[in-house]
Amino acid sequence: MISVEDCIAMCDLTREEIDAIAEHEHLSEVGAAALADYLMHAANGPAKVRQMIVDDIREAMEHRNRDHARELLVALKRFEKEHPESAPDVA
Repeated sequence: MISVEDCIAMCDLTREEIDAIAEHEHLSEVGAAALADYLMHAANGPAKVRQMIVDDIREAMEHRNRDHARELLVALKRFEKEHPESAPDVA
């Protein structure tokens, strides 16, 4: 049987990044891992994942959940480092 950890490993993102997608999209971890795998192979997909994490940070700050916002910020920085193609276009 395939475990949640197997699903997360297949999409090449961390558990924290998958959790951020799950939070943003209101999905299970497995559903978020499947969406992440799809997005990471789609045009502009990494930028969409980045934006989901940014949205989650804003939501945490709006609810004054600073600890969660910090956790998400760490995930965002790691994601941006590992996936520079996620950077927003600067015109």
